[in-house]
Amino acid sequence: MPIQWIPGSGWQANSYITGGMLIDAGVLPMALERFRNTIETIILTHGHFDHTAHLAEIQAMTGAEVCIHKEDEIALRSEVESLSFNFGGHPPMMIPDRILSDGDRIGELLVIHTPGHTRGSICLYHEEERALISGDTVFPHGSFGRTDFPGGNTDDLRASIERLIPLDIDALYPGHDQPVTEGAKKHLLATQHCLRSYYG
Repeated sequence: MPIQWIPGSGWQANSYITGGMLIDAGVLPMALERFRNTIETIILTHGHFDHTAHLAEIQAMTGAEVCIHKEDEIALRSEVESLSFNFGGHPPMMIPDRILSDGDRIGELLVIHTPGHTRGSICLYHEEERALISGDTVFPHGSFGRTDFPGGNTDDLRASIERLIPLDIDALYPGHDQPVTEGAKKHLLATQHCLRSYYG
């Protein structure tokens, strides 16, 4: 099923819709109004505030279950782990309905645990679409998520990128910047090269 991009505005992260699933919840609820009756699941790529800022309102609007990796679950209730203090906000103060682990499947999406930006960062792989929804693990043009926040680790990020390289990927849907809808593998390889160059 195709992936629809809901662009973030300002500091808000991108969101994506596919098959009754919403990935990330930093966008304003009004941006999702037309999907309110079809969103059944909210998957968070990690717990930073720019990806969760409107989680409570969106969950109330849709009644969707909330899913996050077990290592980032605390960020839904911690100002430090969520970085909400950096944005002048507060974490959503929610308990997720489902705790995710590496290898889980939600609909057509495979959960891949990719720590580095945070301990519980995940990417979501859509095999049929040859697409990777990457959160803040990897961005286009060789860029990648910062590792100097609480829970970040450069060695973990480098290992996560190495793990993604073998995937058959043509499209990349990042947490920030514009999606790449063809030839995305070269962007992933560029990130691998940059990490090796910067950190050995």
